[in-house]
Amino acid sequence: MIHIIDDEPIIHEVLGDLLTSEGYEVENSYSGEEALEKHSSQSFDLALLDLLMPGIDGIEVLKTLKKIDPLSVIIIITAYASVESAISAMKIGAFDYVRKPFKHDELLLTVKRAIEHKKLQEENIRLKDELKRKFSFEKIIGKSKAMNNIFEIIKASAPTKSTILVQGESGTGKELVARAIHQNGDRAKFPFIIVNSGSLPPDLLESHLFGHVKGAFTGAVSDKEGLFEAANDGTIFFDEISTLNLETQAKLLRVMQDREFMRLGGTKTIKVDVRVIAATNTDLEELIKQKLFRQDLFYRMNVIKIELPPLRERKEDIPILVKHFLDFYGKENKKEDLSITEDVMEILLDHDWPGNVRELENLIERAIVLTNAKLITRTSLPPILLNPHEGQSQIDTTLNDEVNLKEQIQEFQRKAIIMALKKTKGVQKKAAGILGVKPTTLNEMIKRLDIDVIDLS
Repeated sequence: MIHIIDDEPIIHEVLGDLLTSEGYEVENSYSGEEALEKHSSQSFDLALLDLLMPGIDGIEVLKTLKKIDPLSVIIIITAYASVESAISAMKIGAFDYVRKPFKHDELLLTVKRAIEHKKLQEENIRLKDELKRKFSFEKIIGKSKAMNNIFEIIKASAPTKSTILVQGESGTGKELVARAIHQNGDRAKFPFIIVNSGSLPPDLLESHLFGHVKGAFTGAVSDKEGLFEAANDGTIFFDEISTLNLETQAKLLRVMQDREFMRLGGTKTIKVDVRVIAATNTDLEELIKQKLFRQDLFYRMNVIKIELPPLRERKEDIPILVKHFLDFYGKENKKEDLSITEDVMEILLDHDWPGNVRELENLIERAIVLTNAKLITRTSLPPILLNPHEGQSQIDTTLNDEVNLKEQIQEFQRKAIIMALKKTKGVQKKAAGILGVKPTTLNEMIKRLDIDVIDLS
């Protein structure tokens, strides 16, 4: 449907006959006021708009139409004397302009181009929506079979009250999954509280979780609400649940079973309705064997388990992840239409990604910041990706029939952590930044690998 907006009846007659003879449907408005009223309730493929009209002039109509629908496609009709105004109108958002008296072939060609532009806009929006539905869930990106299975679990579990255990290596997106479950369920309008399980001493962590009353311990000068109270009706997310000590695990189990607790030093029972989602990059069943994790808490949490695959096991997702990060960090750094060369994509597909999606994200952000070009080439990549074998000397690669891959990996992790801690003089937060992991993850790895941080400070 083409909307003709002009105060001259002869223009409507000429344009109407010309456009209908070409198979177009036409709607007529003889003033800006009438046009705006129709646009507020109807949708048009195209508007032919005269600039010089009594009342609301063409420029004001154009501005308002673009506010009503930013994707409106509008062709300006103008006299020779008003070409300057028509060019100004194009700066505001008009598609093109034709001058009176117009040639029929020229006008029809401009109309055809404008309608093709409209269709292209709509197709782009449709494709973007389709890509978003097909390859992402909230901020979780992926088209692999493994990720589609995870999207289905999130959709199915989000509306329920079930406890969720998210397991996966560092950098695979465990917190994103927890947020997606929360945001797509009935608790979305209530708080989503994150507990960094390994970043606080046990006593302080319990105070954070359950609150305390005045005088419960030295420094408790007033009553304090805990995170469970703050998360009431919402979700509490335990990041790296494996780092909780056994005593705190026992108290957490009671809260999950009875939905009630007492503040530290208190006698009053507080009831809460909180959904628990826990994440871990550690094998909890192995910790149970080592008597470092309660079996009953594991079974209580393991109602629905989501296993996040490492990036090296879903490399078909790398191209769309790269596109997502290029768009996101390109916009953040005011750089648009960014892309990478084919050889860079080959390098990314060949890399093992020990830091998973977080490592890829950091790499793309770094490349965008360090290059001024729209095309990211090999020169924007860190040396470790261009020469992946340079670091092999840091690992004992003497292979024999009795080689233990797990031990090799742990030894490499130990050396990397010790080097980072020495460089930061024992400051774990800074060391975590160097290693590209969360401080809580680093703390858990230090404990698991039995690294003496005192000797490194």
